Amino acid sequence: MSKLSKEQVKSIAKLSRLGLTEIEIEKFSTELSSILTYVEQLNELGVISAEPVTQITGLENVSSNDEILEPEVSREDLLRNTPETLDGFIKVKPVFEERESI
Repeated sequence: MSKLSKEQVKSIAKLSRLGLTEIEIEKFSTELSSILTYVEQLNELGVISAEPVTQITGLENVSSNDEILEPEVSREDLLRNTPETLDGFIKVKPVFEERESI
């Protein structure tokens, strides 16, 4: 596989919401190309006759019963002790500075 272009790396970074420098773009272009070449090699292996492995330990799923617990703090106390609320909910700072449509 040929090396990924800078535009392809920028597109992947944008989808991943990563801000990359030009040096990082060049570095990831090489590294991602190497990874994709390795994946292509794995795809060429003849594993059609191999039986899929979904579980290797022999253990079964163990789960506990769901219990509904009464809250230790009332909703009113919780909202009263938060810095900012909006329509009965806790208001938090935005996670992303700017959201672009993909």
